[in-house]
Parts: sequence; C-alpha cells; structure tokens
Amino acid sequence: MPDKIDSLDIKILVELQEDARKSLREIAEKLGVVEGTVYNRINKLKKLGIIKKFIPVIDYSKLGFDLIAVIGITAEGGYLLEVEELLANEPNVTAVYDVTGQFDVITVAKFKDRESLNEFVKRIAGLEHVQKTYTMLVLNVVKETHCIDLEELIKDF
Repeated sequence: MPDKIDSLDIKILVELQEDARKSLREIAEKLGVVEGTVYNRINKLKKLGIIKKFIPVIDYSKLGFDLIAVIGITAEGGYLLEVEELLANEPNVTAVYDVTGQFDVITVAKFKDRESLNEFVKRIAGLEHVQKTYTMLVLNVVKETHCIDLEELIKDF
C-alpha cells in the first residue's frame, strides 16, 4: 500500500470532517468511486496515522463547561516533559502545547465553575517543577475547531 496521499484521500477526509457517520456508499457516490476504494483509502489513512479516531464534536458549554482558561506555564528546564504529561492527564485539559516565547507550555482547559478553575490553577501552580503560571479567561469563543479547510489543500495535490 503506497504511503502517498493524493487528492482523492483529501476529498475523503473532507467528507469525513463534514460528517464521520457518512456511509462508505454515500462518500463513494459523491466522489464518483466504488465503495471498496473509499474503504481501502480510509484504512490507509488510519494506518498512516492521519485518521486517529472518529469522534463526535461536542459543545461543552451545553454540558455546563462555560469557563475556558488559557494558561501559560513556565517549568524547570529538565522537567518540562514531566509537567506536560501531568497537564495532559488532567480531565479538564483539552490542549497542551510545548511552545516558544514567554512560556514553556500553553494549556487550554474547560471548567463548570470558578471554584473548579481556581482549584485547578492553584494545584498546577503548586506543582514541584512549575515556576510560574499566567491564566487568561476566554470571554467569547469566536472560532473553536481542530479542523482546517482541507478543500483548499486539494489544489496542492
């Protein structure tokens, strides 16, 4: 199975981004290929690690998670990975980024109330190898997605 990604692979990804519950038949009909081709291409994309899993996109604010915090963290040099792993295992944390600039780590986390946010921030700030934290609260979510517009990329393939 070749590892090369082509425009058909991208078109399949676009369809799955739109609705991962689409049947192979629906995707095949829309793209003008046979169902087996879509099946094989999806398996290839999974083997290559391009498709990691199929998950619903959840509106966490409708579940009560209305507070979003973006937290910059400075860690002791030799313990950065340890701090990042601890953060990544926190249930409220949705993203952990190893970054350049003023902080070593940027973490995004969602909370139901100020009390749980306060407890989290104090616990993280008190970790042994955390030197400094800087917490920002999100006032308004303008865009929040982990998808990029793959249709724009088709012309590059």
